[in-house]
Amino acid sequence: MREELKRLANRYKNREPGLLGARQSYAVLCPLVEQEDGLHLLFEVRAANLRQGGEVCFPGGRMEAGERVSDCALRETEEELSIPRQEVTILGLPDFICSQRGFLLRPVLGLVSPQGFAALKPAPAEVAEAFTVPLAFFQQTSPELWRYELTPQVPEDFPYGSVGIPRDYPWSRGQTEVPIWYYQGRVIWGMTARLVRDLVQGETGRPISEQTKLS
Repeated sequence: MREELKRLANRYKNREPGLLGARQSYAVLCPLVEQEDGLHLLFEVRAANLRQGGEVCFPGGRMEAGERVSDCALRETEEELSIPRQEVTILGLPDFICSQRGFLLRPVLGLVSPQGFAALKPAPAEVAEAFTVPLAFFQQTSPELWRYELTPQVPEDFPYGSVGIPRDYPWSRGQTEVPIWYYQGRVIWGMTARLVRDLVQGETGRPISEQTKLS
C-alpha cells in the first residue's frame, strides 16, 4: 500500500493537468504586427501539398514532449515564416480549443517587431503565402456563423443491461459553431476564425465594436 501511494504521489507531484484523453497538443502563434493603419493579424496559407492545403491558418504545429506552449509557437513560426523568435514579444495565452477529434489547440498571442516582420519569408514546403488583416476588420465585421450537430452513434451491441440504462438512454449531444470571415478573396474560417473571434471579443462576449456602440 505504501509503495502504491508513493508511486501515485510522485506521478502527480508538481504536475500541470491537461485534458483527459487528449492524444496531441498543438500550439499556434496569433501574430500581431503594427502597421500605419493600426494593428494587423498575420496569417499564412498552407502549402498545397499539405493536409488541408490552401487553408488560412496561424503559424504553429505539434508540441514536442516537454515543450512549453510559447516555445512551440515561436519555434514553428520561425520554421514556417523565418521570423526570429527573439523578434516576438509574448503578450499572453488566450483560451485554447478542445477538438472533438482528440487534440488541444493552444494559441499564443504575440507582437512581431518591425525587424521580425521585415525578415518574414515563407518556407515553400509549408507555406504558400502570408498576409495581414487589420484587427479593426474583425472588430467591425461580424462573421457568418454556421453550426453542425455532433450526434452520438452508439453500437447496437452496447451492454445497456449491464450498465443499467435503457436502450433509449438520452446520450449527450453537442454542436460546433463555425465562423467564417471573407477578406479580399481569402476565407478565414474554422478553428482559426474561432481564435480570432475570441481575440476581438471583450469580457461580455460581444464584439468590441458592439460594446463601443452600446456604451
